[in-house]
Amino acid sequence: MLRLRTSSNLKRLIKVAQNRQCRPICSRRARSSSAILQEAEKYQPGQHIHGFTVDKVEKVSELHLSAIKLTHDATGAQYLHVARDDSNNVFSVGFRTTPMDDTGVPHILEHTVLCGSDKYPVRDPFFKMLTRSLSTFLNAMTACDYTVYPFSSQNAKDFENLLSVYLDAVFFPRLKEFDFSQEGWRLEHEDVNNANSPIIFKGVVFNEMKGALTSPDQMFAIHVQNKILPSHTYATNYGGDPLKIPNLTVEQLREFHSTHYHPSNARFYTYGDMPMERHLEFIQNHALSKFTKIQPDTDVPKEERWTEPREDHVYCAVDPMAADPNKQTTLSISYLLEDISDTFESFTASILGSLLTAGPTSPFYQALLDANIGSDYAPVVGYDSSTKEATFSIGLKGISENDVETVKNIIEDTFDKVIQEGFPEERIEAVLHKIELSLKHQTTQFGLGVISSLMPSWNHGGDPMVNLQINKCVDQFKKSMAENPRFLQDKIEAYFKCNTHKLTLTMSPDSEYEAKKSAEEQVLLQEKLNSLSEDQKTEVFNHGIELAKIQNSKEDLSCLPTLKISDINPELKRTQVKKAIIESVPVQLCEQPTNGVTYFRAVANLKKLPEELMAYVPLFCSVITNLGAGVMSHHELAQREELKTGGLNVSTHTVLHHSNMNSHEQGVLISSYCLDHNMEDMFDLWTEIFHRANFDDKNTLTTLIQMEAADMANSLPHHGHHYAMLCAGSSLTPLGKVKELFGGMTQVAIMKKIAEMKDLEPVINNLKMIAHILFNRKNFRCALNTTAEGLDPAVSSLEKFLQTVAAPSKADPASHVKMIEVSDFKPSSRRIHFPLPFPVNYMGQCLPTVPYSHRDCASLRVLSKLMTSKFLHREIREKGGAYGGGASMGTSGIFTFYSYRDPNNIETLQAFKSSAEWASQGKYTQQEIDEAKLSVFQTIDYPIAPPSRGMTLFLTGITDDMKQTHREQLFAVTRDDLVNVAQKYLLSDHQTNGIAFLGPETPLTRENDDWMKVVDGQPSYIHKH
Repeated sequence: MLRLRTSSNLKRLIKVAQNRQCRPICSRRARSSSAILQEAEKYQPGQHIHGFTVDKVEKVSELHLSAIKLTHDATGAQYLHVARDDSNNVFSVGFRTTPMDDTGVPHILEHTVLCGSDKYPVRDPFFKMLTRSLSTFLNAMTACDYTVYPFSSQNAKDFENLLSVYLDAVFFPRLKEFDFSQEGWRLEHEDVNNANSPIIFKGVVFNEMKGALTSPDQMFAIHVQNKILPSHTYATNYGGDPLKIPNLTVEQLREFHSTHYHPSNARFYTYGDMPMERHLEFIQNHALSKFTKIQPDTDVPKEERWTEPREDHVYCAVDPMAADPNKQTTLSISYLLEDISDTFESFTASILGSLLTAGPTSPFYQALLDANIGSDYAPVVGYDSSTKEATFSIGLKGISENDVETVKNIIEDTFDKVIQEGFPEERIEAVLHKIELSLKHQTTQFGLGVISSLMPSWNHGGDPMVNLQINKCVDQFKKSMAENPRFLQDKIEAYFKCNTHKLTLTMSPDSEYEAKKSAEEQVLLQEKLNSLSEDQKTEVFNHGIELAKIQNSKEDLSCLPTLKISDINPELKRTQVKKAIIESVPVQLCEQPTNGVTYFRAVANLKKLPEELMAYVPLFCSVITNLGAGVMSHHELAQREELKTGGLNVSTHTVLHHSNMNSHEQGVLISSYCLDHNMEDMFDLWTEIFHRANFDDKNTLTTLIQMEAADMANSLPHHGHHYAMLCAGSSLTPLGKVKELFGGMTQVAIMKKIAEMKDLEPVINNLKMIAHILFNRKNFRCALNTTAEGLDPAVSSLEKFLQTVAAPSKADPASHVKMIEVSDFKPSSRRIHFPLPFPVNYMGQCLPTVPYSHRDCASLRVLSKLMTSKFLHREIREKGGAYGGGASMGTSGIFTFYSYRDPNNIETLQAFKSSAEWASQGKYTQQEIDEAKLSVFQTIDYPIAPPSRGMTLFLTGITDDMKQTHREQLFAVTRDDLVNVAQKYLLSDHQTNGIAFLGPETPLTRENDDWMKVVDGQPSYIHKH
């Protein structure tokens, strides 16, 4: 998986703190938190353990952990163990990978090492372990200068199974030519069985990168990094340029592995409550004992600093979804800063980046976004510590070419203003409050968050132990501010005004961009073909036949470790909740160890909302907390929000009735959290927003609309399959129609239309009407998650808040979930194509099935995993070359097929159909069925952090008893059940279904009247029946 650039080190810092996790379900022995930390703290520097030497031991009280840093004696491999009372244990091994060309060698190597190893000589053990494990995370990622292989699991046996597979994969891969050609690139006939069909480029990474680089935002981010750090590895496209990927050979890939994937260039990481010594022994015996030390030539030199600023210009494709076709220029000014291994300097720069750019209270938001010159910040914004030397970028996208100089001047003037005036004390206090709150807030993947945050600095010699000690950085920052009130202003002057290593980059659309890229690819292809002799062309054909034979072959997978169904706990981990009625509003109360933080949620039901207002609900959600309220401007409201809460969030809420396909709930989900002592302030903010939101602030509303429209349009290349699936399901159930309206291509088109409007008065009136109808106690139900000590104060504050919310004119019986039933709804089949300037497709096909409580739901969930792993993965990814594809069945009553960054469409639709035929034949083993069940249990037994416990019941009405029944149904699924549901719901050609895809023009829809082509951006197509 390609890891994209990020723009804020403060986000990484907060992510470490936020991903705190109290102990979830664990089938192993229970050890107290203090015992786990004490066991870690017994180690002493200089102590030798299984071939490693302890370098340092530190206790980090604010994160409730102890960290041990070690070095492997024979190879110099670095190792960090983080001991913590968390059964979601993590392993990761990372390598500094420094490519010097655009062939994407580290990215293709990341894919290929997972395709079989000495101990596990089977095709693609990585994907096969997805169905033989109860992992809570399993992946691999390529960043611009490192590649990392992490996984997490709550099961000790599973952890060791995965550790064995990962160690063998990265250190002893087979790197076979057929795997390289499948994952990287190859020449192959379009029809592999027809030697007269055209020879084309194929390959998973080749197609992945064609899709990734259709995003102007992604292209711009790559250019910024290439051009501000032009002398070494950062000048390359580490993911791979599709025009350069075909220059890579398997020999070069193997050479890169031998020089980069060596223990001397490795950083190992383990986390959780499992004993460290067992990990060290396993890693030593299964991998490191077979190596000696080398000197890897992977260091990244410091960039030679420029004596003069530079400017450059690049081109991108025209955005067909842009609200204003004449405003598609992007401008950014970037500065090269200090080495990220300096922890305090990086911490300070990250705080400075947040103060300058984050939220409506920041000076650049006010100077650039409030001015409505562009649609949003440029793609790379703020402080970025993803490279050895950090950068800071600021700019705008969606501007007119005529405004380029204006934006440059605004940026310079804003720096000057901040240097002169500094930051309001409340702004600095708000950023520090965010860090304080993040130390208490808990999510499920703390261990992964730690390595994600530490790896960039550790990769270049930074001390991970120092980076964990957040409070020391905070204390040093406060001391620096006390000693020098102009501390931050001086930094701004040094970083930006006196820094000549400054890049001004602009990007504008070229109407011929896609055609030029396509032509360049054809030239490259023709060059490759012209260089082939007739014998070599015959070899291309034979290679394709042989690869297909390998892909279709049945393998003996007995060498791969696996869990068994008996390893799964038959009993659900239940959550105790209490029910109450407060001010006529149903309230769910859940006592949890939330560390002095209270979590509030409310669902405001939209059952009574007029149909004509429904299309505006997503916009309402995105703007309601950002407009200002009462006497507070949007700047002042944002300031209070940052000072007193962890954020005020409003989003759409849609859920299917657990027992009725034609019944669903549609509403708005309101959520926030705060330190217990800020509870009154948090509810006061909601009161102001509910009653006095300033919808008449047209300037701010315009800014928010432009940003939302741009975000949705820019999401298409990254989430095209999501839009395709929503569209495909929109004609099958009443819920599907609403979900598409709220979050599909319909909403993209609606936002584009609103962004084009000159007069927003009708929109403002609609938003006001939604608020008037929505904010009434008769529509509400609420939930609180807090500690036992915090419950009474939380209930008291909630009661005061609800007293301010409008009451119904007449008493309405309290109901936790208010469903809408559309008893006369008739599903209809539909075929929709969105022709977009993408070189790949995003496919979706949906079929209506059954709701959650129906016993067939369990069988369909298992079947979706079985079809993905045993049929669709092979056909769509391995043979078809798509980056991803499969089937899914959740709780929405829809069975879905999908593909992602897919060079095919007709072939993929045939694969969907063939998979149903395959499933109906029942030619799968009990082992394969059990593996599919394991995949389902990965999802339903995923650890839940205390703030989110009880939320399934609150949001969906699905009780623990229902979940236990569903669990038992999953255990009981048989081959006959799978065959039955495949035949009943998936097989018939006459089965009602929807198909949709985003992608280039194609004969499939050009020559077929059954397909509706949506080319004008009009949103009405979804609602035509």
